[in-house]
Amino acid sequence: MSERSTASEDTDAVLDELFAIVEDRKENLPEDSYTASLFTHEKGENAVLEKLGEETTELLLAAKDDDREEIAHESADIVYHLLVLLSMKEMDLADLRAELRERR
Repeated sequence: MSERSTASEDTDAVLDELFAIVEDRKENLPEDSYTASLFTHEKGENAVLEKLGEETTELLLAAKDDDREEIAHESADIVYHLLVLLSMKEMDLADLRAELRERR
């Protein structure tokens, strides 16, 4: 197996695991969970949309500064909040993967 396919499988596994955690937090709403708090926030989905906007701005600034570590950090924040948004909209990674596949 090539290094590239192994990295791809690792990324898929991480995304699948993270999305499963998001779904679990949505269902069980543990009190000490930031993720659960996004599902119960008084602003509703606007809280997640605001976070996506905030994290996108931080990513752009990190890119402008050529700060690779911060680019990775802010990109991960965007992916995380995107997964929360997909879950809120009753979508899942299969929906995202299908759309990305169409764009290849």
